[in-house]
Amino acid sequence: MIHRFQCQCAKVVGEVADTRSAIHAICYCRDCQAYAHHLGQPDAVLDAQAGTEVVGTHARNVSFTSGTDQLACVSLSEAGLLRWYARCCNTPLANTGRDWRMPYVGLVHLCLRAGGAPLAPAFVPVQMHLETASAKGTPPRTGWSQLKALLGFMPRIAAARFNGSYRRTPFFTAAGVPVVAVRVLSAAERERAGAAV
Repeated sequence: MIHRFQCQCAKVVGEVADTRSAIHAICYCRDCQAYAHHLGQPDAVLDAQAGTEVVGTHARNVSFTSGTDQLACVSLSEAGLLRWYARCCNTPLANTGRDWRMPYVGLVHLCLRAGGAPLAPAFVPVQMHLETASAKGTPPRTGWSQLKALLGFMPRIAAARFNGSYRRTPFFTAAGVPVVAVRVLSAAERERAGAAV
């Protein structure tokens, strides 16, 4: 199954393939919360418990069909995740690691639901609640479903280092360099975003 994604103004458009192999989580970490505030999108991104809904997949399953000139990337720190967004309307798109050999991509729900497209039945229901200590309130416990999802998903991602499939990614060049310059937030920007959490 293929699922379309797009930014809020529809300048950046793409597709996610093999949707049933993806995992589905809500992350409550302070970095995800700060990122939503940095982009000026907390109401659109964060749920009532300050969680960000993310669909995780292999980078080879993600492709852009238009608007790559609007693609931007920011990191909250020198060693932090790469957080990709559409600069035209500040829509968060995806999170990746800095090392392309671990091709995990966490697609943010806002772009997956753009245009009114539902996440079901393309993706499985939420399986994991992560970093719950930073949530506002008490998120549901996922227990076994979380462990089962990780045990099924992570070996496929790790195997990409050995079979070379990590090279099929729209986020890095053939040399393993991000396709756009990564901007690391300044100390003042980090402090401002963190204070809003």
